[in-house]
Amino acid sequence: MELRELKSFVAAAETRSISRAAENLGLGQPTVTTHIKKLESELSMTLFDRVTRPIGLTLSGQTIFDLVKPLIEGIESLATRTGEMETRGPVTIASTPDIIPHTLLDVVREFNRSHPIVQLRIRSATRNEVINMVKTGNVDAGIIQHPERSDDLDFEPLFLYERVLITPKGHELSKGVLESLDSIAEFPLILMAKHTYTRAILENYLQKRGLDYEVLMELESMDMIKKYVSLGMGVSVGPKLAIDEGDLDHLSMVSLANFLPVDQAGLLTLPGKSLSTPAEQFITVMKNTLGVSSLHITQ
Repeated sequence: MELRELKSFVAAAETRSISRAAENLGLGQPTVTTHIKKLESELSMTLFDRVTRPIGLTLSGQTIFDLVKPLIEGIESLATRTGEMETRGPVTIASTPDIIPHTLLDVVREFNRSHPIVQLRIRSATRNEVINMVKTGNVDAGIIQHPERSDDLDFEPLFLYERVLITPKGHELSKGVLESLDSIAEFPLILMAKHTYTRAILENYLQKRGLDYEVLMELESMDMIKKYVSLGMGVSVGPKLAIDEGDLDHLSMVSLANFLPVDQAGLLTLPGKSLSTPAEQFITVMKNTLGVSSLHITQ
């Protein structure tokens, strides 16, 4: 049983005419007749009542038609649906909660302006979860900071990920020169969830120094952390990219580049993964956006 035989059968059933079916399919009438006879032979049943004019389906023929027509329509729509995916996406990107509302938001804003019909899917996850999503092919790309060297992933650095101390406006830690991170442990800490990368680095430092410290709050986003810090509930350590210019009206920021690593952050992809045209367009916009505009906020 071949697809062409099924197409001839459906066309003849819909037009109730072998000649009109042949015309619609761009085939000769004998070819369509041969297709239908071959199909009847393979199924061991008569599909058309040829005594009446126009021809009509037998009960068996109607049953086969009801089964085959959706199949033919689905096959014929493959090219259209595939073309739509190549035009509309979706594009799936994974990143961490600190990058998504800031650096990634700038990229998405620019991409939506230049490609308004493409559907974007954003997945928020920890750094290690993002790496795993890229490795398994569940996302088109990841945007993270400081991935470990890996032969099975490609990483292209696009921007710097510097960590800063975030305090209420005019806090004593924001005055003068910060000599070490030890003094941070004297104040309640408002941090992201456990196992996030920056928190792990900070706690590893404090624990190695043998310092007692209190994590007063664990919150899901840097935007929430900034609000509680501004209320005087504690201090925090986070990425500089999460500090918007307006935040400095009620927050102070101190660079920790002398104490904590300044990482490269950028695009993580799976070598050999076939990307759709919209996914490639998103990556191009991201490279252009982050390459030409990097917002540097100073205290």
